[in-house]
Amino acid sequence: MDKLFAKFANATAKITGSPPAFLICVLMVLVWAASGPLFKFSETWQLVINTGTTIITFLMVFLIQNTQNRDGAAVQTKLDELILTSAAENKFMGIEKLTDKELEAMHARCTEHAEMAQLRLDKIGEEREKRTKSKASPRIKRSPAKRPPAKDAPARRVKTS
Repeated sequence: MDKLFAKFANATAKITGSPPAFLICVLMVLVWAASGPLFKFSETWQLVINTGTTIITFLMVFLIQNTQNRDGAAVQTKLDELILTSAAENKFMGIEKLTDKELEAMHARCTEHAEMAQLRLDKIGEEREKRTKSKASPRIKRSPAKRPPAKDAPARRVKTS
């Protein structure tokens, strides 16, 4: 039963979320509006569109909620797997079940850690910039030291042009 409903909900969500489905709905509303003069804009004419849209909306809310619940659970499961297989703290597993206050406290802690990490990165950047500037400053060029020729080394020939 669950698998059948999941397949139905997925298929319905895919179809109703498509551009052709939207265009069909727009055409239906236009046909209904154009038929107003034919039915003299009667209460029955109005009741047709009101009843139809109410029933469709009522049913779609449950289908969309089911699809969202499954998508949310799938994303949470994937994130939990990433947390387990990484160097991240395992206490982030299942935080979607925490209260709002607990979530706010964890968010504040993460924000604080992010700010501290940014400060460290800024300090490292400043250090690199200082080192780069000190390397770029002009240095006194020294001429290479002249060594006496080795005892048994052959004499160098100087080309003359």
